[in-house]
Amino acid sequence: MEGQRTITLRREEPRDHRAVEELTRDAFWGLFAPRCDEHLLVHLLRESPALVPELDVVAEVGGELVGHVMYSRAVVVEPATGTAHGVLTFGPLSVRPDRQAAGVGAALMRHTLAQAAELGHRAVVVYGHPDYYPRFGFRPAAGFGITAPGGATFDALMALPLVPGGLHGVTGEFHEDGVFVVDPERAAEFDRDFPPRADAVLHPLDAVEGRLPAAASRALRTLGVRHLEDLRRLSRTEVAAGAGLDDEACDALRGLLAEHGIRWGAPRGHSAWTGTTDLS
Repeated sequence: MEGQRTITLRREEPRDHRAVEELTRDAFWGLFAPRCDEHLLVHLLRESPALVPELDVVAEVGGELVGHVMYSRAVVVEPATGTAHGVLTFGPLSVRPDRQAAGVGAALMRHTLAQAAELGHRAVVVYGHPDYYPRFGFRPAAGFGITAPGGATFDALMALPLVPGGLHGVTGEFHEDGVFVVDPERAAEFDRDFPPRADAVLHPLDAVEGRLPAAASRALRTLGVRHLEDLRRLSRTEVAAGAGLDDEACDALRGLLAEHGIRWGAPRGHSAWTGTTDLS
C-alpha cells in the first residue's frame, strides 16, 4: 500500500516508454551530478540483449505511473581462469520524486526479487545505495569474494543470493553489460528531446563547514567528497571509518544532509546490514 492506496505492479509496455524515461529523468536529476543520463540508459537497455523483459516492471498508484525498475544479465569473471558466472543486476530503479519514501521502491524490489527467483535466477549483484538495499538482504559483495573490475571493493557494490547457495563458488570481478557505459555527448543529445531543465545546483562540502569537526571535514575530502551529494555513494560505515566519525557525529552529519534534502545513512541503532528495517 502507498498511504492507503494500492500500488499496482505490471510489466512495462511500449505505451509506457516515454513516461518511464521522463520519470527516470525526474528521479535522477541532480542526484549525483547537475544532470543525469539514466533516462538514456533505460532507453538503451530496452534494446539490449542483456535485458530480462520479465523483470522490466512499472508501479502505478491510482492509474498514475510512479515507479519503474529493470533487470539485466551480468557476469562475475574469475581473473585467473576467465570463467564467467551469470548473475542479474538491476537499475535504474526510479520512483517519482513526489512518491518517494512511500513504499513504491520497496514494492518494486520485493516483487521483482521474488519474480527473479521464480524465473530460476540465482543471484543479483548491483552498485547501489549502501544504506538502502541491505534491508532487502543485500550484503557487501566483497564478503562473497566479488569485486569491481580491477579488484576494488566498497560498500556500494552489493550481492544477494536468490536461493540457498546462489553465490557458492561465484567469485571474481563483476561486469555489467557494456550498455551501462553511457556516452556523455549522446546523453546530452538525447536530453534535448525532453523539456528544457536547468542544471541542478549541488551542495559543496563547504555548506557544512564549521558544523562538523575540522578533522572530519578534511577526512571527508580524502574520501573524495566534494559535494554533499557525493555521500550518497558511501555507507555510514565507510564514512564513520574513513572520516573518524563516532555515532554522534554521524547522526549530526545525517541531520545536516537532511537540511539540504539529502537522505543518507541508516539511523543509529539500525545496522545497514541487518536487512530488518522496512523501507519507507
